[in-house]
Amino acid sequence: MRRKLFVVLFLSATASMLPAGVGVAADRQWNAAWITHPTAPLREPRVLHFRKSLQLAATPDHYVVHVSADNRFILYVNGHRVGDGPARGDLAHWRYETFDLAPYLTPGANLLAATVWNFGIYAPVAQITDRTAFLLQGDGPVEASASTPKGWMVEIEAGQVPVPRQPEGFSAYMANGPGEELDAAKYDWHWNDSEVSGSAWVRAASPMRENIYPEAARAGLAGETVDNYWQLVPDELPHMEYTPTDPGKTVRSDEPAAGEFPADPVTIPGNRHVHLLLDRKTLTTAYPQLTVSGGKGANIRFTYAEALYDEKQHKGDRDEVANRQALGVHDRFLPDGGEHRTFEPLWWRAWRYLDLDIQTGDQPLTLESLKAEFTAYPFEQRASFDAKDPDLARIWDISWRTARLDAHETYMDTPYYEQLQYIGDTRIQALISYTLTGDDRLARQALAAFDESRIPAGLTQSRYPTSQPQIIPTFSLLWIGMLHDYWMYRPDPSPVKEALPGTRTVLDWFSRYEQPDGLLRKLPWWSFVDWVSSGELPSYDANDESCTTTLQYLGALLDAAEMEQTLGDPDLAKHEFDRAKRVRTGIYDRCWDAHRKLLADSPAHTTFSQQSNALAVLYDVVPRNEQQGVLNQIIRLEPGTAPGGILSSSYYFRFYLARALDRAGMADEYPATLKPWRDLLPLHFSTWPETPGDTRSDSHAWTAHPAYDLLTLVAGIQPAAPGFASVRIAPHLADLQTLSAEFPHPRGTISVHFERHGGDLEGTVTLPPNLIGSFVWSGKEHALLPGLNRIGEQPVSGTTQ
Repeated sequence: MRRKLFVVLFLSATASMLPAGVGVAADRQWNAAWITHPTAPLREPRVLHFRKSLQLAATPDHYVVHVSADNRFILYVNGHRVGDGPARGDLAHWRYETFDLAPYLTPGANLLAATVWNFGIYAPVAQITDRTAFLLQGDGPVEASASTPKGWMVEIEAGQVPVPRQPEGFSAYMANGPGEELDAAKYDWHWNDSEVSGSAWVRAASPMRENIYPEAARAGLAGETVDNYWQLVPDELPHMEYTPTDPGKTVRSDEPAAGEFPADPVTIPGNRHVHLLLDRKTLTTAYPQLTVSGGKGANIRFTYAEALYDEKQHKGDRDEVANRQALGVHDRFLPDGGEHRTFEPLWWRAWRYLDLDIQTGDQPLTLESLKAEFTAYPFEQRASFDAKDPDLARIWDISWRTARLDAHETYMDTPYYEQLQYIGDTRIQALISYTLTGDDRLARQALAAFDESRIPAGLTQSRYPTSQPQIIPTFSLLWIGMLHDYWMYRPDPSPVKEALPGTRTVLDWFSRYEQPDGLLRKLPWWSFVDWVSSGELPSYDANDESCTTTLQYLGALLDAAEMEQTLGDPDLAKHEFDRAKRVRTGIYDRCWDAHRKLLADSPAHTTFSQQSNALAVLYDVVPRNEQQGVLNQIIRLEPGTAPGGILSSSYYFRFYLARALDRAGMADEYPATLKPWRDLLPLHFSTWPETPGDTRSDSHAWTAHPAYDLLTLVAGIQPAAPGFASVRIAPHLADLQTLSAEFPHPRGTISVHFERHGGDLEGTVTLPPNLIGSFVWSGKEHALLPGLNRIGEQPVSGTTQ
């Protein structure tokens, strides 16, 4: 997702799982205080190291601490990396992470240490900040001596600095963080060594330099009154993964001896300029770790790329290597001639291709090893889909990989360019999470974050957390849809109840722009709907009215009314249903083109789109008897085209086209709509792109929805009641002859197996205990009971397992 006005901005770890009952959030007042360097600038780019010596008579069973920092920290105990954080939020919801340090402690002297950094104006757009600081709170009396500030020391790390992103012939909107430079000659290689303590270490001090009160830096939990800006809340997510992964294999080198690197070490002679290009075959999000010896005066540049570029900066077959180059995010490592020096950036990188551009000085440089540690939200794929179709299998795998790499401590639209949590992308990502993993924790984070982002006018921000506010009013409507999705798929309605007041302020804001004819007039800010090949969507008539944005408003009114009816205010639900009826009538009266049998994008009837017509079917603006005719006109449109003047949907908005097909009883046509994804397979994408054609991003979450569609439309497994209290299974196999799938339901696993025999269907549906539902095929509906249900035999039976 990009901003409409483009601005170029230069820009986890293993941890012991806490046993049940160990405190992960203190409900008492904390005694720890925030600390920083006593003289270093607080808001300029800076890397700091903190350390404290801890004496223990014996190894404790548990040693629980809560840790936070602004911007970020990596925590170590006795040289072992314990974890990182904090997960991003805003100052009113500043996360702290909880770790049990006991597995890393020993009797006697122990060293607690942390690297903390703040990249100032070069920080990622997703990063909110006040000033550089660190905090550690011991959970109880046993851990109290570890708390900051007592005994904590700090030093400035002069050898690690941000590398502001320079275009260097490669210009694209970037919202992620900067590259990093590690100058080994300046770097303190012993900062985490308990046996060495250099002269740069000083006693840590309060970061609240402007405050006259000695207690100003005391840690304040949310709801407390303190004199600093961080209102602490527990991070309710699990720690991010930090596990070994393949960094890639050398596929091109102008140093013959380097062809087997990193499987084997390689020594590069002095005064040589060498390129090594490594290929992983699939994109990853990981921390690269390059270890070298010697090479004083050398310069190593790491360039990370999703794909390689030709001389015109165009991508093509993602496997193509010859005469192509890596462009984009980069780091620098300057060896000092020392032995076993390891470069690892503070923040992870996204790459398929990694280019090492090495210029040696007078001294030879030995590349000892290149490793990588994969990081992402620790989702586990619990769903499966097998239709004996190789293309569908690849589409499933690529969709899962895309969704996985775009999920960290927040969802992200793209792990390479932006790393921002946008509502439009996140709605689809959350549905993939529910259906492929059964894990709703990251989605709950997102629902709350968008609620907390709301501006005084009542709208949510389009992306959050972010230090650069952006308002896309139509995304606030999609947030209401996202709440409705959660309500249908997950058994705990409390996040929806908590957010209902926010849905009311959003709809109240939109009601101010509702005209007497029921349509919305042009909205302030950016009413993004979808990327189109030409023109603009939404478009407007002479009165600045839009059918397209009004359709999204209609969908939000319907979703909000259903939630209010069950969870909120029934009177308000009736009011919203009445508004929806008026709006639906207005859209049809002003936008239906009787000649073309399509819905126009505005009352001017000058432009038409796949987007508007998909929504018009989905929300029953088009009468039921006309819906299939509308869809038959638009279903075959290729992304990035406009045949007959009808703008086609991007990969993203085809999510709504799929829902419209289901609504109109045409879900058997869905597999044919996967042609745009099938067309990408010969280009060897390992993740899905943002847009058709010469796309900017090669890994965009919103294009991963086929994984969700295959389960819910082709396998046909969908909730039949809020909270997934019952299930409706209506498979749409098209020309598929067999299909097997598993689906993680809150009560267990739903398993289906179907085989076609002419027009007949045979198979089984297995439901978890206490789940009932219905099975629909060829217009007939049968009851499903817990346990094994046989399809094709009458009656459908259930056996408890």
